[in-house]
Amino acid sequence: MTAADTKAAGPPVPVPRVPEKTGISPSGQEADGPRPARRRTKGELLPYLLILPAILAIAAVYVYPLVKTVIMSFQDLGRAALWGNGETPWVGFEQFTNILGDPEFWAVVGRTVVFMTLCVVLTMGIGLLIALMMLRVSTWVRLVLTVALIAAWSMPLMVAASVFRWLSDSDYGLINTLLADLTGDEDRWLGHNWFLDPWQGFGIITLLVVWGAIPFVVITMYAALTQVPKELEEAASLDGATAYGVYRYVTWPVIKPVFTMVATLSVIWDFNVFGQIWLLRGNKPEPEYETLGLYSFSKAFESTSFSQGSAIALITVLMLSGVAVYYLRQLIKTGEVE
Repeated sequence: MTAADTKAAGPPVPVPRVPEKTGISPSGQEADGPRPARRRTKGELLPYLLILPAILAIAAVYVYPLVKTVIMSFQDLGRAALWGNGETPWVGFEQFTNILGDPEFWAVVGRTVVFMTLCVVLTMGIGLLIALMMLRVSTWVRLVLTVALIAAWSMPLMVAASVFRWLSDSDYGLINTLLADLTGDEDRWLGHNWFLDPWQGFGIITLLVVWGAIPFVVITMYAALTQVPKELEEAASLDGATAYGVYRYVTWPVIKPVFTMVATLSVIWDFNVFGQIWLLRGNKPEPEYETLGLYSFSKAFESTSFSQGSAIALITVLMLSGVAVYYLRQLIKTGEVE
């Protein structure tokens, strides 16, 4: 390097010195030291204070009974102990062992699963068909059908059960009268008791359950069907797709999340059917008509084994917990898509 090159380069540029860490911030406070806790203002605490009564109500209505049921299922609680006149010994898993080893319990579980499956399949199938039909009828027909569905949905269970008891009455029932007129066999149908045979009796009960659940399914699925883009359906039709093809590849992917959630709710509701069977059987259901809810009630109050009834109820909750988790996952997925 020559002297001329040194002159052209000029004097060396001074490098700025990096200040050493002193632990003091420019404002005069320690940078790495502990910061004082920030006090919450009244405005930040207000939302929690507003929802506090709802949280307490939910805890009183749901959490406390659930905790009490769990405790009772590990005890041997009889009628005397319930009223405070006797001891309540802890028996551990004895109640669960006795229940799970009882063939009658598994017969009730099988009956409950079959009954629930039939109700869910009929409810979802008929409800979806009615919802699809509502898309193709005129406005006034759709309005009349919606009013009828809401009226059926709002009918109290006791009133609906009374109506179905009259429809299936052996002497004055409308079902027997219609079957006798249609078949011409009055000797067979007039005076026919549908509840002597559990299969026929559960058929009447299934009609009541499905009739009461269809309005919710129809209204929900119709709302989902209205969200299907008409342009996609028209484009698929122009491309040569059949009506089934349009439904399968265009309509179904849009309504599938809603259908899955409604079906999951129907599984939970129909698995816990109690009032329909109880009312149709005159508040004294026979053992052949017992589902898990009725079986738990029978063990707790008719056999005065409250701990055994609590254990059956807890087993039912555990059986449905998987369905509830699946429902929550579908709900979260739907929210993420939206």
